[in-house]
Amino acid sequence: MKFSFLRKKWFKIPYTILLYGFAAYGFILTVTYFAVKFNWTNENGSIDANNRYFAEMHNKYNQSFKVDSVSMVRHRFEVLNRIMLVNEFYPKNADYIFSVYNENKDEKLALRMLDAVDLQLLKKNKAYRKAVSKWKHKQQKTSQKATGLSVFEWMNIAEWQDFKQAVTKDKKYIDSVYHVTGVEPRLIITCLVGEQIRLFNSSRESYKRYIGPLKMLALENHLSYGVTGIKNGTAIMIERYLKEQNSPFYPGEKYEALLDFDSITNYTTKANDTLNVRLQRLVQWENHYYSYLYTALFLREIKTQWEKAGYPIDDRPEILASLFNLGFQRSVPKSDPAVGGSVYKIKDMEYTFGSVAYEFYYSGELADVFPYKKKSFDEPRTVITPSSLKTRE
Repeated sequence: MKFSFLRKKWFKIPYTILLYGFAAYGFILTVTYFAVKFNWTNENGSIDANNRYFAEMHNKYNQSFKVDSVSMVRHRFEVLNRIMLVNEFYPKNADYIFSVYNENKDEKLALRMLDAVDLQLLKKNKAYRKAVSKWKHKQQKTSQKATGLSVFEWMNIAEWQDFKQAVTKDKKYIDSVYHVTGVEPRLIITCLVGEQIRLFNSSRESYKRYIGPLKMLALENHLSYGVTGIKNGTAIMIERYLKEQNSPFYPGEKYEALLDFDSITNYTTKANDTLNVRLQRLVQWENHYYSYLYTALFLREIKTQWEKAGYPIDDRPEILASLFNLGFQRSVPKSDPAVGGSVYKIKDMEYTFGSVAYEFYYSGELADVFPYKKKSFDEPRTVITPSSLKTRE
C-alpha cells in the first residue's frame, strides 16, 4: 500500500512533535502581535503615596516663594543651616547639595533638594525630626552619628555605583542631544534612571552580563527598546508629533527634522538585525544617541502639550518622568497632576517610577557630570534641517 510508512511509529512520533511545535510557535507569535496592537503591554501605573507632598512642595515654591532682597537673605541662611543639619546625619547628601548650591547660588533649587531629603528623614528618623525642631528654635545640637551612606536607600546598593559609571560613558551622546533639543541632560537621565534601576531586580541576568562587569547600560530589545525602554508605538507617535503642526504636542519647526531617516547609515547589528530601521537606531550596543533623542523629544512634546493647556510642568521632573513611563495616552493636562507610574521593588522596598525620578533629580548625585541647568528646557544650540541632515554618531 502506498505511503504505508506514514503509519509507522518511527515517522508518526517526530511528525506529531514537529506539527504541535510549529502550532505552539505560531500561537506565541499571534499573542505577541495582538498584545502590542491592543496595548496590552502598556503600564497601568499607580499614584505614589507621597503625591500630595510633591504637589505641596510645587505650590510652596511656585506661588509663595519670595525673591525680594530680604527674603533671599533669609533663604540663604536657611539653606546653609539646613545643609549643616543634614551633614550631621548624611554628609554625602549634604555635600551634593552644597556643591550644587555653591555652583548655582540658587536658593530655590537648594531648598527643594533639602525638602527631598526631609521627605525621607522626617518619616523614619526620630533624631533628625527632633533636631529639625531644635533648629527651628535656634538649637542645632544632636547626638546622632553620621553615616557615609545616602539618605536615599536605593542609591546605597552596589548596582547604583556601577550604573553611575555606565551612564558617565554616555555623556557625549546625552550632551549632543541637549545641543539639538535644548532638554536638560539631567532631566533625560532622570527618565533613564527609572528605567534602568528596575532592571536591577527584574532582569538580573542583564546586570550580571553588562552593567556589573562591563559598566554598560542594559539594552532592551523586546516590546520596549533601547536603554530608556521606548515602545515602538511611542516612537512612531514621537516622530508624528514632530511634523503635525495642529497637534497640541507639536514643539515647533526647529525640531521637525531631528528624527528624519537617512539613507547613509547602516544601523544593523547582531542584536537588531530582525528589527526595522526605527528600532535598529534604538538598539545599539554602545551608541545610545537615539535612545536619548527619542526620550528628550518625548519630554519636549509633553511639556508643549501641558504648556499650551495652561498647566506648565517645566519644573516638575517627577511628573514628566511619570508621563514618560505611562505614555502619551495618559498625558492629560490638569492643575493637580499625580506622581506615579510603574511600581517595582529595589531591595524589597517598593517605589514608583515617578518617586525614583524625583529623588534622583534633587539628590545631587552625578551633578558633577550632569549639572543642573537654569532651565530644564532651553533653546537648542544646533538646529538641524532636512537639507543639513547628516549622520549623527
